[in-house]
Amino acid sequence: MDLQVIGNYLQRLRREKGLTQAELGERMGVSPQSVSGWERAESLPDTALLPELALLYGVSVDEILGGGTGAWRFRRKVTVAQMGEALSCIERMGMLLGHDHFMYRTMVDALNRRMNSDLEPAFIHPAVWDAYVAEALIECVRQGDYVEPADVSANIRAEKPREWLLRWLREQDR
Repeated sequence: MDLQVIGNYLQRLRREKGLTQAELGERMGVSPQSVSGWERAESLPDTALLPELALLYGVSVDEILGGGTGAWRFRRKVTVAQMGEALSCIERMGMLLGHDHFMYRTMVDALNRRMNSDLEPAFIHPAVWDAYVAEALIECVRQGDYVEPADVSANIRAEKPREWLLRWLREQDR
């Protein structure tokens, strides 16, 4: 780990967000001097702050610790099965509480907005399900997660979403 590279990267990310050291310190619950220390390579952010800092900047913790070099590229591995199970939980929520229940509607509406999509048809049509899982996995990768191409090949049944996701992963060099 090169503290100078990390410090320069943190400074660049802060400036790209249009924040002063004082504003970032206030958001993170630390002093402006602490932020200055990170950026001058005198110290690193506390490990408890790294996930929040990464979220604020739209990068992964690994990317911060790698100084933006890509040396550490991923937060975690996400599988097709995990994504399918997560979406199945939302589907089950609709069955348990009703499709008009605020909890179900909040989850579905938030995903629809975030992914510019419509989740509910995926609960009915298997090919749409695979397309939605593929789209969700792309968003995971954009957020710093790792998706194994072999897992995609083996577990996304519909050809078009599978090939589309594999091509996208290749383009991202993932």
